[in-house]
Amino acid sequence: MCSYREKKSEPQELMQLEGYTVDYTDPHPGLQGGQMFFNAVKEGDTVIFASDDEQDRILWVQAMYRATGQSYKPMPAIQAQKLNPKGGTLHADAQLSSKDADRFQKHGMDEFISANPCKLDHAFLFRLLQRQTLDHRLNDSYSCLGWFSPGQVFVLDEYCARYGVRGCHRHLCYLTELMEHSENGAVVDPTLLHYSFAFCASHVHGNRPDGIGTVSMEEKERFEEIKERLSFLLENQISHFRYCFPFGRPEGALKATLSLLERVLMKDIATPIPAEEVKKVVRKCLEKAALINYTRLTEYAKIEGSAEKEAETMNHASPARKLEDVLHLAELCIEVLQQNEEHHSEGREAFAWWPDLLAEHAEKFWALFTVDMDTALEAQPQDSWDSFPLFQLLNNFLRNDTLLCNGKFHKHLQEIFVPLVVRYVDLMESSIAQSIHRGFEQETWQPVKNIANSLPNVALPKVPSLPLNLPQIPSISTPSWMAPLYESTNGSATSEDLFWKLDALQMFVLDLHWPEQEFAHHLEQRLKLMASDMIEACVKRTRTAFELKLQKASKTTDLRIPASVCTMFNVLVDAKKQSTKLCALDGGQEFDSQWQQYHSKIDDLIDSTVKEIISMLVSKFVAVLEGVLSKLSRYDEGTFFSSILSFTVKAAAKYVDVPKPGMDLADTYIMFVRQNQDILREKVNEEMYIEKLFDQWYSSSMKVICVWLADRLDLQLHIYQLKTLIKIVKKSYRDFRLQGVLEGTLNSKTYDTLHRRLTVEEATASVSEGGGLQGITMKDSDEEEEEG
Repeated sequence: MCSYREKKSEPQELMQLEGYTVDYTDPHPGLQGGQMFFNAVKEGDTVIFASDDEQDRILWVQAMYRATGQSYKPMPAIQAQKLNPKGGTLHADAQLSSKDADRFQKHGMDEFISANPCKLDHAFLFRLLQRQTLDHRLNDSYSCLGWFSPGQVFVLDEYCARYGVRGCHRHLCYLTELMEHSENGAVVDPTLLHYSFAFCASHVHGNRPDGIGTVSMEEKERFEEIKERLSFLLENQISHFRYCFPFGRPEGALKATLSLLERVLMKDIATPIPAEEVKKVVRKCLEKAALINYTRLTEYAKIEGSAEKEAETMNHASPARKLEDVLHLAELCIEVLQQNEEHHSEGREAFAWWPDLLAEHAEKFWALFTVDMDTALEAQPQDSWDSFPLFQLLNNFLRNDTLLCNGKFHKHLQEIFVPLVVRYVDLMESSIAQSIHRGFEQETWQPVKNIANSLPNVALPKVPSLPLNLPQIPSISTPSWMAPLYESTNGSATSEDLFWKLDALQMFVLDLHWPEQEFAHHLEQRLKLMASDMIEACVKRTRTAFELKLQKASKTTDLRIPASVCTMFNVLVDAKKQSTKLCALDGGQEFDSQWQQYHSKIDDLIDSTVKEIISMLVSKFVAVLEGVLSKLSRYDEGTFFSSILSFTVKAAAKYVDVPKPGMDLADTYIMFVRQNQDILREKVNEEMYIEKLFDQWYSSSMKVICVWLADRLDLQLHIYQLKTLIKIVKKSYRDFRLQGVLEGTLNSKTYDTLHRRLTVEEATASVSEGGGLQGITMKDSDEEEEEG
């Protein structure tokens, strides 16, 4: 016997066992380090040993017994009790404590210890041991997935090695137990099934790598039964893949299941099975899966239930309720298919054709949904637009899926909604045409200042005589198309309503994202043509109203441009902006020249109309100036009125302070010009058109004055004529320059001619009248700048 220190390879103390006698002994109270005791005695010298348990003590005693060579064989107390049933006295050291004896009897270990191993059915016992071990292990199935712990594997390996349990029998039992647990809902790693199946198959088909594998007839028959049962189990798991592998867990389990199914379908372990046969089996499983998934989904959505409840729902539910239910069901269906793609696409790692079969599965799934969808849509009243959100929801999902886009269900969806879209566009076209006709008949031309504040309450366009609105898909923020519609806004109520309806209709159709290109192009082209026609009608009605309004306006310096005229101007400005967006196709050069000509026609119409109304406005302003010049004509040299007026003024000036003739006329005209400039600058939205208007107004005014002076080349201007014209010309020049008229326009040849004539007339008057101009001159001065 050797005594070692901890972690030392050389013994600290040696004891020769020769001459010693070893035997069991009673417990020694007070000693530490062990529970079961035995001793070695030699000529009165006693050495006491201790171990942790009885089995260890027995092994030590037997080893020392063989080493000492003693004639007396030590016996534990429990065996001595059996050999001496009458209660004879045994050696004191051979008795066990009553506590340990009770424990052995309780577990029945004494029977096994004394049993003859050769007479036991170890195949049956191993199956029992493995079953109970697996049952215990699967109590923690969350983490183990059917795998044994290393300690359990050691015990099972040891049992098989000691008692000759066949490996094929062991794995057949393991397969049976795993399948039973799997069928009862436990999560089992398919890799485990694969390992055991491959092991058994290699024996049954005689293809063991070492070449020495054997199998019994019973094992072969059991293997065939297990193979059939396993095939059924795997097909069932694939059919219930959403529930057997929820959210793709356990990771890689679906891939392993598909690989195992291929292995099980093989006729033997060496001959590969054609891919089409495996694909056929998996396709059948996924067809079942479509029905299983949809059935469970409808039960969850509470659309399908008992026959009575379903009949009641279909017969008594309102159309709106049916549509709401189908819309909710469509959302759930999309969620299911998205989860399939996200969590179960690992199947492609096993088979490259898995995505194609998953797409077929989705089509079967949608085919089942089609029945409920068609039923709900058929129940909707005619000319109801509440079903458009359903189309948008489904189409937005399908068009982004490369395998489902323009598939069977997608085409069916389009076939259902094509008539609805066409009908809606027809009605909207009629509605907009009527609103233009009635709106312009009753138009007050008051500017619509700001609709933006009431945006949340603005309804989408209504079709005439129908209570329902164009649906708007709910969104968190204000739709992007609303913002540009309301940036402006001094247009009329009719025009704003027109542009809003046209844009809302086009955005609605655009948001449909129609997947079939030909019909999508047809819709777009039709809406662009509609917009062109409607804007053309709007422009023509506005021009007519503008002309009538201007004809009724005053031709004197009391004229102030009405707000309604500015509103009409703004309608044309908005029409120009909106036509670019509403009438132009996105394809550009891809479309034929005929369409380009049609689109440019509306642009040309708007441009020519704007030029016409600018010309009409300028003509109106020039008419006022002509009226002023007509009054000045009374002072022409040699006229009767001029002589009388001059005499009267001179006579009256002796007695009273007579106002300066002509200054009121000039002042009222200058005020007329300035106030109308301010009105136009404030109320017309387009800077470019204002600049054109002011350019033409200034140029035409200078031409009219120049012509008026040219008619009087042979006459000397009356002092009042001269003073009035000088003030009008100088103030007009400065005012239009302040309004942004360019130097080239201001200092035109007409203005130079006018300036030279008035300068000459001023010099002549200064000599003849002797200062009668009273400080009014064509020369620029700081005082006049301050006065102006």
